Amino acid sequence: MFKNIKNDILGGVTAAVVALPLALAFGVASGAGAEAGIYGAIILGFFAALFGGTPTQISGPTGPMTVITAAAIVAFKDDLASVMTVIFLAGIIQISFGIFGIGKWIKFIPYPVISGFMTGIGIIIIILQINPFLGVDGYGSVIHTLIEIPNTFQLANNDSLIIAYITLIIMFLTPKVITKIIPSALIALIVMTSFSIYYGYDIKVIGEIPTSLPNFVLPFNFDILKLKDIFMYALTLALLGTIDTLLTSLVADSMTKTKHRPNKELIGQGIGNSLCAFVGGIPGAGATMRTVINIKSGGVTRISGMTHSIMLLITVVFFAKYASQVPLAVLSGILIKVGVDIIDYRFFRIMKVLHKNDILIMITVLLLTVFVDLIMAVGAGITFAAISAVYKISKETRIQTIKSFKDSPFDIDIDNTDIRILRIDGAFFFGSAMILERRIKKVLKAKYIIIDCRDIAFLDISAIITIEEIINLLKDYNIDVSLVVKERDRRRLVKIEDSEIFKNTLIYKNMDLAINKIQKENLQIHE
Repeated sequence: MFKNIKNDILGGVTAAVVALPLALAFGVASGAGAEAGIYGAIILGFFAALFGGTPTQISGPTGPMTVITAAAIVAFKDDLASVMTVIFLAGIIQISFGIFGIGKWIKFIPYPVISGFMTGIGIIIIILQINPFLGVDGYGSVIHTLIEIPNTFQLANNDSLIIAYITLIIMFLTPKVITKIIPSALIALIVMTSFSIYYGYDIKVIGEIPTSLPNFVLPFNFDILKLKDIFMYALTLALLGTIDTLLTSLVADSMTKTKHRPNKELIGQGIGNSLCAFVGGIPGAGATMRTVINIKSGGVTRISGMTHSIMLLITVVFFAKYASQVPLAVLSGILIKVGVDIIDYRFFRIMKVLHKNDILIMITVLLLTVFVDLIMAVGAGITFAAISAVYKISKETRIQTIKSFKDSPFDIDIDNTDIRILRIDGAFFFGSAMILERRIKKVLKAKYIIIDCRDIAFLDISAIITIEEIINLLKDYNIDVSLVVKERDRRRLVKIEDSEIFKNTLIYKNMDLAINKIQKENLQIHE
């Protein structure tokens, strides 16, 4: 027991060392200030660990969540109450996700959507750090930043460039042997801040960080006309935080050989993010890098995550005056490395073997994320992926005209009779219903048509209506129609249909009965 506590404390302290520069950087990048990043890391990290369902998870501000928070701050300029309402509602939505068991469904979001979104977020972070990298005030808009690049370069501060470039070198080239002991972000933070102070560089810095308890902020003191926008930003934060967190939970599971509780984790994240709103902190999610470092440092239980938050609080109280001297150029270098790491290189490596639909979905989501709207990007991606999946499944459904029926004791050669059998194999739903309509047009000269539905995996309402319409069509051509279906499907057909069509159609449980009935009718006609 003592050994576990000792390892948890060590893991938490190590995670806090990694979290400090990132919390400062994300706070500044969001537009809410460095203290907002620190307070967000402290509050979310503590309560997500206390109430969450992934014992080794370290939570705090992350790149994707920061981008959306920054967008909300731009949308509600000089309106802190509305921004904090967004964050509070995002937490409440996450709690509701956990209560209603939504956590288990997040894994069904297609990989191309997640890949395109995360890569887009990485690109946004990199682009938005161009101005701080050059020592120029940022714009908070990707398009605005790109348009103003020529002017930005003319205003570049050479001292900021020196600091930023060296920071990038430290971030990318520090040997892994060293980063296992001291994170490269912390090295860059300490070394480059000291370097800047020693040489007296005239560059922008974080500025004063309050060492007292944060001011209490009351959400919901907002203009009711802004409610729609507030809710949309909150929903985006909640969805992204949920995805980000549960993906990190899966990483933790694979490393610790345990199984997290997704719905409990969402409740813990929701509580933490909601409370962030009351202290002006930015929201976050489960942080993969910090979680991995915690596990590798010995963290086993939720004590490690709580320790990480306590260490950050101690840092704010005793070392805020040093943190206030950190150059923004250093933070931009750190964040550019974060953005580069977020980009999903795996997708690009395997792109040549992927289906063109998956590539199209990924690129569409990527472009919408960077240049249009984060909410639209996710919605469009999921919609396109769903349509693509429907198309692929419908292509797998086989609808064929049977030329002989040798399984029957009658051994009928269909080519020599007036009977045509249409066999449907697979999922028959709105996506594949059109195939049956096309196939029906090829057998309109038959006298009898048997639609064999025994091998249908599932039958949705669109397919049922299609069958109903086809029966009407065939009867207009004086064709006798029979259905062969499973008993459960027969009950559904009779129950759902309200125009008496199925009740007046012969429905059989096997093909022999259908063939036998048709033969008897033929015999009676000939007699």
